[in-house]
Amino acid sequence: MARPPPADTPARRRRQAAHARGLDAEARAAGLLEARGFAILERRLRTGAGELDLVARCGDLLVFCEVKLRADLVVAAESLQPRQRRRIAAAAEAYLATRPELAGLHMRFDAVLLGRDGGAEHLEGAFDLDG
Repeated sequence: MARPPPADTPARRRRQAAHARGLDAEARAAGLLEARGFAILERRLRTGAGELDLVARCGDLLVFCEVKLRADLVVAAESLQPRQRRRIAAAAEAYLATRPELAGLHMRFDAVLLGRDGGAEHLEGAFDLDG
C-alpha cells in the first residue's frame, strides 16, 4: 500500500527551503574552488562519522571543505566551531578508508564562507588555526 505524501506544514516548508539554500551554497562554494583549479570529487558526502560538504583535489592536494552560509562573512566565520573540526576529521578518515588511492596525497581542512549579501571567502587551512 502506498504511503500518502507528507503533510505540507510550515515546518516542512522551512526544512525544504533550508535544504535548497544548502545545495545552492555548496554549488557556489564548488564554483569558487573550481575557479581556483580544484576538481570536486564529492558533494554532500555522508559517512558513518558525519557529512563532508565538499571534497576537492588540486594536483597532490586533497581538501575537505566545510561550507557556511550566513547573513554575512563575519557571522559565517563565527559559526565555525572546534567540534566541527573533530567531526570533519572523523568523516575524512572514514572517506579515506573507502578511497585508499587518495591516502598518499597532502590533505587540508578548508572552509568556504558565504554571505547572503553576496560575499564569499575561501579559508585555506581553516581548522589548522584552532589547535
